[in-house]
This record gives sequence, C-alpha cells and structure tokens, in this order.
Amino acid sequence: MYQNDAQKCLTGVVRLSYAYLSNPRQTRDAYGNAQGEPKYSVTLLIPKSDTATKADLDAAFAAAATDAVAKKWGGVRPPKLDALIHDGDGVRQDGTPYGPECKGHWVLTASSKSKPQVVGIDNVTVELDPRDVYSGMYARVTVRFYGYNAGTKKGVGCGLGNVLKIQDGEPLSGGASAASDFAGIATPAASAEARVNPVTGLPF
Repeated sequence: MYQNDAQKCLTGVVRLSYAYLSNPRQTRDAYGNAQGEPKYSVTLLIPKSDTATKADLDAAFAAAATDAVAKKWGGVRPPKLDALIHDGDGVRQDGTPYGPECKGHWVLTASSKSKPQVVGIDNVTVELDPRDVYSGMYARVTVRFYGYNAGTKKGVGCGLGNVLKIQDGEPLSGGASAASDFAGIATPAASAEARVNPVTGLPF
C-alpha cells in the first residue's frame, strides 16, 4: 500500500531494464504488425533481498484482484491469474533464460499510455533530460495494479506511475559507457599554463 491506496506501491531501489520512458513503444506481433496503442513501459529488476518491496507488490496484486471481483469480473474470480512478477533466476514463458542482469532479482514490467514523470533525487519538481534516463540506471518507481476484463481474457495488469532516479548504473543497451571504455587512458585536464601556445602566448 502507498498513499492509502491498497493497489499502489512505491518500490525500493530497483534497476531499470527495457526503459521506454521518454517515448512510447509500439508492440508488434511475430509478423511485425502493430498491436494496440503505443505505451511507455519499463521492466523493474527487484533485488530478491528486498523482501519488503516484494511483499508490497504481492499485497497490491491481491488487492487489485479482490477489487476486480466486484467491479470487473461479475463476482467470480478467475481460477488462475497470470503472474506478473517473475523469477529472474528462472526462464521466460518461452523457455529461454532471463539475461544475466536479472539473476538474483524479481522481474516486473509496468506500462502506461500516459508519459511518466522521471525526476532526480536532488529535485523532484523538474523532469530529467531524456539523455539521463536509460536502461541500467537505478530508481524507485510507483506502480499500481488493476483488474481488467477484455472479452474472454480476465486478469490483473501493472500500471506505471512515476520514476525517481537514484543513481547511474552501467547501461543495459548493449554498449559500455565512455567512462568504462576509457578507464585508465584519459589523463587529467592540463593546467591553464600548460595550454598556452608557445608561439603566440595565447591559450589554446
């Protein structure tokens, strides 16, 4: 529960993966056809050591299901609800293992049609430059679980709220940061005296 809403949670510090927070992402089927409306989304990598966040998420999921029984599902709870929180040490639904960044974590994906606000720990009133928002950074995130009834499909979804960036991390985009690429190579900036042109006497 967060802010007196049983279906809402504020996570502890998590790592972000597949972060589409500045521009919405259009999902596509196996044939490349667009599916539904583009959405902002992010996958949260929740350390298994953070048992408090896991308990909050489980409770919010249960609260959303209870709420949906009366409001969405006509008083009848589906016999089986698809899980939203997955074991990063296990395998995906297609049988392939999760990536190495998921090891030791719970994996949860949240999405929204509305753009989330992404702010920094030093100033929660100003949104971050999109260049400072990326997969691999660490953040705290608000999410809200909700029940849905889409024809023959009933279940619980996870809505994305807002994101509070806590600190930088190694990018998960498949590339390394400049700092790691050039570690041990870069030299300290030369002093002002050393950057004077010996011919003109003027600084470079």
